[in-house]
Amino acid sequence: MPDDLYERHMTAHRTLTAHRTDCSACRSQQTCPPGKRMVESFTRLQDAYLARQKNKRD
Repeated sequence: MPDDLYERHMTAHRTLTAHRTDCSACRSQQTCPPGKRMVESFTRLQDAYLARQKNKRD
């Protein structure tokens, strides 16, 4: 069964990537407010996932 945190992390990445493809502000390196929220969400999920992976190894 897939890991829920991993799935949420990857979904956030796909959502952010799709947004950046369609958003002219984000494509020009000027992240729009919705894009900024997506980056923050992805970053939090990625940090949580990587921290948990590190704890599993320790």
